[in-house]
Amino acid sequence: MIEAPKLDLDDLAARVRAGERAALGRAITLVESRRPDHEAAAQQLLLKLLPHSGTAYRVGITGVPGVGKSTTIDTLGRNLTASGHRVAVLAVDPSSQRTGGSILGDKTRMAGLAVDPNAFIRPSPSAGTLGGVARRTRETMIVCEAAGFDVIIVETVGIGQSETAVADMVDFFLVLLLPGAGDDLQGIKKGVIELADMLAVNKADGDNAGRARRAVSDYRAALQILMPPGAAWTPPVLTISGLKNIGLDALWAEIERHRALFEKSGALAARRSEQQVKWMWSMLEEGLMQRLKADSRVRTRLPVLEQDLREGRITATLAATEILSLADG
Repeated sequence: MIEAPKLDLDDLAARVRAGERAALGRAITLVESRRPDHEAAAQQLLLKLLPHSGTAYRVGITGVPGVGKSTTIDTLGRNLTASGHRVAVLAVDPSSQRTGGSILGDKTRMAGLAVDPNAFIRPSPSAGTLGGVARRTRETMIVCEAAGFDVIIVETVGIGQSETAVADMVDFFLVLLLPGAGDDLQGIKKGVIELADMLAVNKADGDNAGRARRAVSDYRAALQILMPPGAAWTPPVLTISGLKNIGLDALWAEIERHRALFEKSGALAARRSEQQVKWMWSMLEEGLMQRLKADSRVRTRLPVLEQDLREGRITATLAATEILSLADG
């Protein structure tokens, strides 16, 4: 049996830092791998890249399917590269719960940015992890920052708890909304709005312009109720059109204002420090679940407990307690 050549992590790290796209893709593939030997190598690579990361501004963008996230990111990203920025887009596609497959069509939906030499798009399947957020998105950000990208955009699938997960890994969280949703606030979710650093009503062009303006008024009124008095930052509510490139300069100006304010006050560094702690707990929970499911005693007993639960012979709490006791033993 021929052994695979040993990966030279020093060389890979150097090529990532030099901005080689092939090396960047290889590094991210290593970070995303679930093979134990790859995971160990990825952590060593990240240690080499970590001192060269942390300088990019990390922006999360969410919204319901059809709100125009990819189109907006494509236009915004091209605006940014035209002004001298290097932009990395980490787009998380919804994975099938049955097959684990995903569409991975972001490069098609961001056609302009996909061919921009100062941009990098990495579609990653969510693989069923919390809220559709890719398992290694945080570590992928480190790789992209070390490669010299100064703006990192994380696009979420806009479902479930993905908004919370992404808000815990970015510096600025943008929620895109549809025109008309504000008429009865049907598109607003209190938890998402509380996480948002900005709301932007997209597709505010043509016949939608009037509905978009009314939606802005409704969302601003809602924010006055939801936001605590004396908050350091009041989320702006803007109208934009990603398709027509309307309002995106104003949107980015607000993001830069937020960065300047939070850097000056120290709030940005505090936010990132707290995110690191949350990240540790998230990884710990994931690791413990993997170990629990891999335990031979748990694997043997689990089908019986699941059947007992389905047929009402045991409570969920008692089943969970027994599983934990098996793992402890």
